[in-house]
Amino acid sequence: MTATAAEARRWPEETADLLIVGYGPVGQVLANLMAQRGRRVIVVERHPRPYPMPRAVAFDGEAARILAAAGVADHLASVGEPSGDYLWRNGEGRDLLYIGAAEVKGRNGWPESTSMYQPGLEAALIAHGERLPNLTVLRGQEAVRLAHDEDGAVLHVVGKDGTPRLLRGRWVVGCDGANSLVRRTIGTDFADLGFRHAWLICDLALHDRRAFVPNNLQICDPARPRTQVSAGPGHRRWEFMLLPGERKEDMDDPATAWRLLAGCGITPDDGVMERHAVYTFEAATARQWRLGRLLIAGDAAHLMPPFAGQGMSSGFRDVANLAWKLDLVLAGRAGEELLDSYAEERAAHVQHAIRMSVNLGKVICQTDPKAAADRDEVMIAARERQLARPQQSPFQPLTRGLVWRDGTGRRRRGAGDQVPQPRVAAGTTEDLFDEVVGRGFVFASLDDPRDLLGAGRTEFLRSLGARLVRLLPADADPATAPAGSVVDTEGGFAAYLHEVGARCVLVRPDAYAFGAADGAEGARELVDALSDALAEAGRPVPAAG
Repeated sequence: MTATAAEARRWPEETADLLIVGYGPVGQVLANLMAQRGRRVIVVERHPRPYPMPRAVAFDGEAARILAAAGVADHLASVGEPSGDYLWRNGEGRDLLYIGAAEVKGRNGWPESTSMYQPGLEAALIAHGERLPNLTVLRGQEAVRLAHDEDGAVLHVVGKDGTPRLLRGRWVVGCDGANSLVRRTIGTDFADLGFRHAWLICDLALHDRRAFVPNNLQICDPARPRTQVSAGPGHRRWEFMLLPGERKEDMDDPATAWRLLAGCGITPDDGVMERHAVYTFEAATARQWRLGRLLIAGDAAHLMPPFAGQGMSSGFRDVANLAWKLDLVLAGRAGEELLDSYAEERAAHVQHAIRMSVNLGKVICQTDPKAAADRDEVMIAARERQLARPQQSPFQPLTRGLVWRDGTGRRRRGAGDQVPQPRVAAGTTEDLFDEVVGRGFVFASLDDPRDLLGAGRTEFLRSLGARLVRLLPADADPATAPAGSVVDTEGGFAAYLHEVGARCVLVRPDAYAFGAADGAEGARELVDALSDALAEAGRPVPAAG
C-alpha cells in the first residue's frame, strides 16, 4: 500500500519530532543530542544488532567535545587514547615527514586526535541513548520508501519477517550512509571529485600492549603504499593499497592479509584478525542536503579518503550544527528557513576536510616510481632543511550561514570562529567550560553581561536558553565568585577574546561564535543581529529594547 504523509495521521502513536534513518555513530550522536533536548526521536536501523567491527579509527578534538555533549565524556578514555606521533617514510626507509605527538589537550580541551575502538564508542553512545525515555530505536527494520509534504514525512519500513510498518515524523534525517535512501528521495546525487583507490584493511586485536614506534606509520612506497595506525586501546590497523591489476576478490582473503602483514613483521602470534575487507575510498559531496522536511548528514552527505582522519568527525560536526537549529524550529523559535543555513554552512565547511584528505592521498597513493622519487626528493630536502609546512588543521571558521556580518556581508570580528574550551572554575567545581557553564547559546564577557545588554536583550537570550557568563581573571577566588561568573583559571578565554579584539562573544550551541564585540554598544548590536537573523528565518521577534 502506498501512503501519503496525510494518510499516516491515523497512526499518532508512531509520530515523532524526528525520524532518523541509520544508527551508526553519526545517527547515534544526533539521536542523543535531540532526545536530550526533550524531542521524541525514532530511529530506524536495518541491522538487528550493532555492527561489531571497527571502521573509523580516530576522531579529533572537536568531535570529542561533541561526543561529550552527546553524553559519553566519561567513556572516551576507555575506548580511545591520544593518537601520538605520525611518521611518513618512503619505500627505502628514509623519513619524509614527522608529525610530533598530539598535545594532550587541544583547543577543545581534548586531545587533538584520539585513536579509538569504534565498537566501544558505539556501545557507549547506545547505552546513553537507552537511558533517554523519549528515544526509540527500531532495529531490524529497513527503510524502503519516504513520502513527505509540508507538515512532515511518512517512512515505510519493513521488518526482517517482511512485516510492513509506517512511521510519521515532523522531520527526517538520513544518517544512512553512501547509499542513503533519504538522499535518493531528496533526488540529489554526489559531486564526485574523481579521487578513488581500493585498499585492503586489516584490523587486529593484539595479544599484548607492546609499543609501536612511531605509533602511526605511513609507508609511501610506490611498490605498495601501506599504513599502520593505532585503532584504540589493544587494537591496531594495517592498510595496503591495491595495485593496478589486483582484484578485490583475490585481495580480500585471510591468506593474502597475513602474507602482507608478514611483510610488516606481524604474524598470528601477535593478535587475532578481527576483520579484513577491501574498501574503495572516494571523495564526493551531495549536491543538495535538504528538501523540505528531509535532511542528510554524515556519509549520506559526503565521502572522503581516510588520510586526514576526518570522515566520522565531519559527520559529528554535521549533526552538532543541525541539532540546535532543528530544536529551535521545533520549539517555534525560528522558521524552518533556519535549516537552510545547516546545508549552507556544512556543505562549505566540509570541503576543507575533503581537500585535505585528497591532497594527502595524492602524496600517499603514488605508484609511479619516477613521480614517487621526485616526491621523496622534495620532502626529504624540506625535512632536512626543516622547511616542512605546518600541517593543515581540520579546524576552520565558518565562512557562510548564520554568523554576524557587516553591511557589506563580510564576517565581523570572531564571527564563525570555533570558540576554544579552556578549564574554568565556579564554587568548588573546576572543569572544562561546557561542563561548568552548560551547553546551548552562551554570552561570555569580561564585563557583567546584564550591564552590557539591559533587560530586554537579556530576556531575549534567556528565551533561547542562553547562559550569560562573566569571566573572572585567573587570580580570582572561585569560592566567592558571584552567581553567573566563572574563573578563567588558565586565562584561555581571555586570551581568545584578546586575539579577536573583543571583550565579549556570543557562542552558538555548536561552539562556533555568532560574533564578538568590544563595549556595550557593540554587545547590543551583536545580540540584536542574532535576533534579526532568527526573525529573517521566520520567527517574529519583538524589539530587543
